[in-house]
Amino acid sequence: MKICVVGLGYVGLPLSLQFARCGATVLGLDIDRNKVDALNQGRSYIKHISPESIKATIDAKSFSASTDFSRARECEAAIICVPTPLNKNREPDISYITETGKALAPHLKKGALVVLESTTYPGTTDEDLRAVLEAGSGLKAGTDFHLAFSPEREDPGNPSSVVATIPKVVGGYTPACLKKAIALYSIAIKTLVPVSSCRVAEATKLLENTFRGVNIALVNELKVVYAAMGIDVWEVINAAKTKPFGFMAFYPGPGLGGHCIPIDPFYLTWKAREYGQHTRFIELAGEINTSMPEYVVHKVADALNERQKSVKGSRVLVVGLAYKPNVDDERESPSYILMEQLKARGAEVAYYDPYVPIIRPTREHAHWTGVKSVAWNRETVQGFDLALIATNHASVNYHELADWSPCIVDTRNAMHGVPTKPGQVLKA
Repeated sequence: MKICVVGLGYVGLPLSLQFARCGATVLGLDIDRNKVDALNQGRSYIKHISPESIKATIDAKSFSASTDFSRARECEAAIICVPTPLNKNREPDISYITETGKALAPHLKKGALVVLESTTYPGTTDEDLRAVLEAGSGLKAGTDFHLAFSPEREDPGNPSSVVATIPKVVGGYTPACLKKAIALYSIAIKTLVPVSSCRVAEATKLLENTFRGVNIALVNELKVVYAAMGIDVWEVINAAKTKPFGFMAFYPGPGLGGHCIPIDPFYLTWKAREYGQHTRFIELAGEINTSMPEYVVHKVADALNERQKSVKGSRVLVVGLAYKPNVDDERESPSYILMEQLKARGAEVAYYDPYVPIIRPTREHAHWTGVKSVAWNRETVQGFDLALIATNHASVNYHELADWSPCIVDTRNAMHGVPTKPGQVLKA
């Protein structure tokens, strides 16, 4: 079977390689010429994907990449893995999906399958994507071609997260579409979870990420409450998670990051308003999570005040730019918000991240493009008045940080167990 995967990022590339390893011939399509050239040369641009794994599929002629969308006509199935951001009004932007649909439609063969994996609101696949595919191809979904939705479940940086073994939810536009999608994914995925429609599959992914967002908001709020009581929320969570039932540990932080949890709940709340429904609980969780960077900046100000310094004029080193530990993905990272708020207060701000040596262009923080990570050495770190731990990468030597930095604000409990001086570390 020959398939094409559109969008060769953190979702599309691992999926492409998994299909290629399992006997399918995979054509990766992307508008980014640099990505395509890198892959065809056996190079990786994602930290947790090895060049060897790419080169093996290239050498076996089971995977290749291209910017030529007309080559989709060579394929029996197309899987769409493109971004679904929010626009400047915090409303869903599905333009990447619809533009991809328009690019594929003229090359859609009769009997082909199109699957959307991008996280979106219920109705996107069977309404928006279907409309552009039908208009551009002259074919009818469910009759002339098959259409389905199967949400991605990538967890970058988690060694236990393996594409082949993560159960895959699949919903089809018709029963025949579902059958076709199951046949496709059974090539590469061990366990499939069929559901009754594309909309159920779309809603499933939104539930998964809204669940995380709401529970993170809970522990973020408790962090503030317990801090006022002189209680360490991290100690409380570690004690609570010893309960073998009825509790799942979530951890606080400086805000939400990544391309899922800060965004997906807004897709649901936006769509709910179309039906006259108000998602008060979800929106409150969003307010709590988005307020966390401001709380952290206040803690930075408190820590500096204890040393007779103001934020204005102080040098602050943000440790960790990626949105989560041990990855090189800084999309939607709260570190950007922290740096911007500190800079607005007059601080001189820099960052250190071993996985993000230079800031790449982003949709919302383009003005940071090209800024480089500082070096990790005594002379450099000692030159800052305060180190703010925003992401707890395992590769960072926190013992060295304790030795070199006069003042540390820790949002991730990274300094737990590290010998420090009295008053040197403030948890936030």
